Amino acid sequence: PQDSEKAKTFVHAFLKRSMPKMKDEAIQDMLTRKAVVLEHYAKKKVKQKRKKTKGFTAKQRRELRLFEIEPEQQRYAIFLPLHELWKQYIRDLCHGLKPDAQPHMIQGKLLKADLHGALVTVTKSKCPSYVGITGIILQEFKHVFKIITKDDKLKVVPKLNNVFSLELDGFISYIYGSKFLLRASERSAKKFKLKGTIDL
Repeated sequence: PQDSEKAKTFVHAFLKRSMPKMKDEAIQDMLTRKAVVLEHYAKKKVKQKRKKTKGFTAKQRRELRLFEIEPEQQRYAIFLPLHELWKQYIRDLCHGLKPDAQPHMIQGKLLKADLHGALVTVTKSKCPSYVGITGIILQEFKHVFKIITKDDKLKVVPKLNNVFSLELDGFISYIYGSKFLLRASERSAKKFKLKGTIDL
């Protein structure tokens, strides 16, 4: 039929135009098999990378003095309400510090608790000048505590080679700083050994 001849002519012309390097014999051979497979390459999808929200670098934080406490705010009396809030937070965390409470259970919770506002004392240290420092913890970093003392002095006390005692409602807990070299946010997921040792 006339339509089939037109179709054959169109296909031949299409193949010749699409594959100019192919010889007429090869095109004719393709047509005799009655099937033409046209290759199609799917475009690869480019994955868009999620943009991470960039925070301040450590250098920028130092330059902006984000974590520095101004001298006029370095007063013990200002942070007494913070200490009262911390005591209530620990009582709620431990379901009330009752006389029959198990010490190891309270100790375990204190090790993972937030210590900002806690009243601590340095009981042992390799450096004698740190022994006896008592105050409220204002800031906790990976390696140091910043403590405000009763005479309105801000002390930076390293955790390494120091033992801190913490007293609340008659319960005394000891923190071995050498085993405590973590940020406050990292401690909640860490398992601690209740018996600590320190080489002093």
